[in-house]
Amino acid sequence: MKQFGLLLAASILGGFVAFVGFSAIAPSVTVMENQSPKAVLTSAGYGLDAGAPFDFVKAAEKTTPAVVHIEASETKALTQQPSIGKDSPFGGMFDFGELFGPQFFGPKNGTGSGVIISEDGYIVTNNHVVGYADEIKVSLSDKREFTAIKVGTDPSTDLALLKIDATGLSPVAFADSDNVQVGEWVAAVGNPFSYLKSTVTAGIVSAKGRDIDIIQGEKAIEEFIQTDAAINPGNSGGALVNIDGDLIGINTAIATPTGVFAGYSFAVPANLVQKIVKEIKENGDIQRARLGVMGDSVDPELIKEHRLKTDTGFYVARLEPGSAAQLAGVLPGDVIVEANGNSIGGYDDLVDVMEFAKVGDTINLKVNRKNKFMTIVVRLVKGI
Repeated sequence: MKQFGLLLAASILGGFVAFVGFSAIAPSVTVMENQSPKAVLTSAGYGLDAGAPFDFVKAAEKTTPAVVHIEASETKALTQQPSIGKDSPFGGMFDFGELFGPQFFGPKNGTGSGVIISEDGYIVTNNHVVGYADEIKVSLSDKREFTAIKVGTDPSTDLALLKIDATGLSPVAFADSDNVQVGEWVAAVGNPFSYLKSTVTAGIVSAKGRDIDIIQGEKAIEEFIQTDAAINPGNSGGALVNIDGDLIGINTAIATPTGVFAGYSFAVPANLVQKIVKEIKENGDIQRARLGVMGDSVDPELIKEHRLKTDTGFYVARLEPGSAAQLAGVLPGDVIVEANGNSIGGYDDLVDVMEFAKVGDTINLKVNRKNKFMTIVVRLVKGI
């Protein structure tokens, strides 16, 4: 019994010593009853009470009145007229996704977005939203509705210009899209799925100058701004803006295996939009044109093979029959060294000069023909 008492006392003493030792090294824990985690509003991943670097509240307030909802349709009379280029834009991983209803039989109809660019009613949108249509209805953010006329289109950039009979509108301000940086925060404003009017989403610029081969035609011009701001069918033609609410692009397409947003969207840069809008105002529908020359950049191999007397330029190997260049007098064997005053060092330089060339433009070519320089005036014609 005495031995048992000693063991019990030793156990109690050992437990006390262990408790005192653990208390000395363990972190202090304070238990607060009836407490719950505090909810913190966040914007772009930052707690507002911690001082967010920015938000899109002012940008959204500034931009939303400038973004319109578009309903486009094709009448039976137009459907019965023979035309080219009425194929559905659907297909592949890249999707315009604006047309609904019958695609190949009967009138087409669809919805999209547009951006007001002047107080007197000019609106820019995508060609694939309205290009096929002869009836276009525009709804403003204040619920007013207008019938729009199609001023002109440019299929090569997938842009179109509309006009409504209105004044005192709130146009978007253009930013210099050349100054847009990869990683910059942006917001997309549009009307996804037709019924989600005036929706604003945010993301960052993930790439610039993307050529994704989605615009049909040999003269396609693609210099897309790529973002991860969510857009969906109905957003096409809407605004991509910076944190100040200034336009940096027109939302045009998404990369998707499902037909809805899957992480990447693409917008036509604002600087290109301004250039095309100016051309459409001056000339209406834009038809891009080609010289019709085929060949390659001058290099040592070509110089040796053809005994050329110039070490730079574009060597014309052959011409398309009936092309603008052939009709103007360009011959196989000519070396184009200058176009409209721009030095032509090779194929890429000639492509740059011709990128925005349209039917009716004049291209002044300086060519080297058998070691003699001459100027040939080429007037670009339709269908070449």
